[in-house]
Amino acid sequence: MASVLGMPEEREAAARVRVEGLREEVARLTEVLGAAEIELDRRAIEREELVEALAVSAVEATAVTTTEAEEDAAPSLAPVPGSTVPPWWEGLPVTVLVPDYQRILGVLEQQRSTGHGPLRAKEIAVELGLGETPAKAEGLRSRARRLAERGWFLLETSGAFSAGRQPVAAPDVGSSV
Repeated sequence: MASVLGMPEEREAAARVRVEGLREEVARLTEVLGAAEIELDRRAIEREELVEALAVSAVEATAVTTTEAEEDAAPSLAPVPGSTVPPWWEGLPVTVLVPDYQRILGVLEQQRSTGHGPLRAKEIAVELGLGETPAKAEGLRSRARRLAERGWFLLETSGAFSAGRQPVAAPDVGSSV
């Protein structure tokens, strides 16, 4: 009779060891996935910054070759994917920003209208439906800082972002960060 009870105990112990091994593997893979997501977001930000730098370079090269008639023409206020974030000034419409930036601005405007305080990048990411992963929050934080540096909203000393505009005295056209 003892051998009959011993067999299920042995199988249970083997199953327990296998479950623990699988749990350890899941934990390891979760860490690897998190690091890969962070790297992916960094590469996407790197690409965006490169596109912005190339756009600035192209604008500077075009400015040298344009005629005075072309310089007098009014600039288009339509957003161009990969374009730089223009400094905010009174009367500049939000529509000059690409849709991703407009959505970030919309979340902050909504939080102001409902009376909530400043939001952290992670909270904005959740509001936009991007989730709570650190990788998504870091990518969003980069975009939000860019908007704040150009006066589209405010960066609090706590690191949170709040609605409100602040004109930028000297636009830094060459910087993409």
